[in-house]
Amino acid sequence: MAKPNNKKKSIQTMDKEPKKVGLGKKILYLFIIPLLFALALLLTFAQITNINVFEKAKELTSLGQEEPIDENKKTSRLEERVVSLQAEIQQKEVQIDKLQAEVDGSEKSQESLLLEQESLLQQIEELKRQNEQSKRDYAEVVSTFEKMSAKTAAPVITNMSDAEALRILASLKPDTVAKIYEKMSPKDAAKYTELMTKQ
Repeated sequence: MAKPNNKKKSIQTMDKEPKKVGLGKKILYLFIIPLLFALALLLTFAQITNINVFEKAKELTSLGQEEPIDENKKTSRLEERVVSLQAEIQQKEVQIDKLQAEVDGSEKSQESLLLEQESLLQQIEELKRQNEQSKRDYAEVVSTFEKMSAKTAAPVITNMSDAEALRILASLKPDTVAKIYEKMSPKDAAKYTELMTKQ
């Protein structure tokens, strides 16, 4: 029975002993992970400041191999750049002129529409006044026929156009219309009665 106790003690002593870390893990923890972290920080900084890492690396590697600068090539490149910029400026000016013409055209059309609107409003007002005047005139004509004797009104109505005669007869009181019919010929009275029933 002493042996099982020994096994328990040996397991407990093994758990309490510090575990050894291998050489590969030490290198990984101490060098590789911090190096990757530093690279990530540098790349993030380069991205924020808009630095192209590959161009910088190319400049550093070709530092000792500087090519002699040909002045003719440099001036021709600058001239080409100036020409392309001038062409771009001309295109922008053409676009600006076109947009300005559109703005001017829209302003003129808007002014003409406003003038047309004012003219139409004046015409509407004039038509309203004319309509009111014709209503007043018509009301006076109807009241005149109301005051006239049937003997006098009957020949006047028969000499009018059918449309005007119907309009006046429809506006008169039924008693007045009956008196006017009495003074008309039977043919005319029948004609106007028939026209009034169709109305």
